[in-house]
Amino acid sequence: MSAFDLIVRGGTVVNHAGEGQADIGVAGGKFAAIGNLSGFAAEVEIDARGLHVLPGVIDTQVHFREPGNEHKEDLETGTRAAALGGVTAVFEMPNTAPPTTTAEALNDKLRRAKGRAHVDHAFYVGATAENADQLGELERLPGCCGIKTFMGSSTGSLLVGDDEGLDRVLKNINRRGAFHAEDEARLNERKKLAREGDWTSHPEVRDDQTALKAVQRLVESARRHGKRVHILHVSSAIEMEYLATAKDVATVETLPQFLTFAGPQIYEKLHAFAQMNPPIRYAADLATLWAIGIDQGVVDIIATDHAPHTREEKAQPYPKSPSGMPGVQTLVPVMLTHVNEGRLSLQRFVDLSSAGPQRVFGIEGKGRIALGYDADLTLVDMKARRVIRAEDQATRVGWTPFDGFEAKGWPLATIIRGELVMSDGELVAPSLGEPIRFLETMQPR
Repeated sequence: MSAFDLIVRGGTVVNHAGEGQADIGVAGGKFAAIGNLSGFAAEVEIDARGLHVLPGVIDTQVHFREPGNEHKEDLETGTRAAALGGVTAVFEMPNTAPPTTTAEALNDKLRRAKGRAHVDHAFYVGATAENADQLGELERLPGCCGIKTFMGSSTGSLLVGDDEGLDRVLKNINRRGAFHAEDEARLNERKKLAREGDWTSHPEVRDDQTALKAVQRLVESARRHGKRVHILHVSSAIEMEYLATAKDVATVETLPQFLTFAGPQIYEKLHAFAQMNPPIRYAADLATLWAIGIDQGVVDIIATDHAPHTREEKAQPYPKSPSGMPGVQTLVPVMLTHVNEGRLSLQRFVDLSSAGPQRVFGIEGKGRIALGYDADLTLVDMKARRVIRAEDQATRVGWTPFDGFEAKGWPLATIIRGELVMSDGELVAPSLGEPIRFLETMQPR
């Protein structure tokens, strides 16, 4: 009888102990041994020599569009893209149609994911004026990763734009809430600055002061109520500088897009395919995100804000063109390229993509290669050189802003709870995704 269900042999393991060659033994879907396992056998063995073995990557911000906009994406295609990209778990956003604002809508998503999702998953509940008083109950439901609040208009119909509504949200939540922080009043004032057909005006319409004003309001309210907040997709220098002073209540997310692209050049090149909310900004912002956000430790999480729209939808002239882009499948190769080019260490990437999500959201049993944790692994070849291509994307919309990007480092295997789900670009064990568990809402088992 085998001692383990799975042994991953000979890879360079990146975990709390640093980086070093080791075998990993898995039993019952959990990490059971780390070290020299040459004297042991397993039902399944994976030769990881020459590869780096990372804790499973977690993308805590994706929009998979189901229900209501399945022509853009659904839970099957979105989680397929995740698995192919080396991502083992996702948090999905509430701005679907209908929006995820009730227990019934949350349970509907969980039912839709069962037997179709290829990675582990949880869903945000969206805050509204109608459900604000019930948020404390909704955030504790199984399968809920927390409450998501749109302070400024983005995609979909969810909006809590004024201080009274923000106070109601913070008064009623107890878990860390996630916030899209753009000031609605300033957004409305600046709509007139949009130049038809000119995407370079997008970061002028949604300028950095629009973001900073909302972040300041949010932090002040969070301190007043004694609550924890998570600021999604921070893209500007002034936000990052301010948030460095607000770590008592605020955790911070940024995106690969914001760490890679800069305007106006990216808008001149990609037009609507570079349009998202908040916008990709300028070279000075990009530099500060790296210098303060990444190097000085202000950023807690890297996520993607995977939010696909079809090519036909994107073909509309600005500002009619919708904001959002796919990204869950390209997270790992893009960030590994930054690692290989010396912008951050591999351990910092692990902190941003695995340990950070666990720490910020209190995920039960994920985010580390450690005994007793779920055996989620992302195996990467740091020496691989591949070009990201639109035709290889699993997302239903079939495009990526990283088309033609020369990646240095590539995900070769995705392992979820000890099961090899993706191997060298092929989905080999589909539909194994299960709801994620959280420490603050533990259920009897």
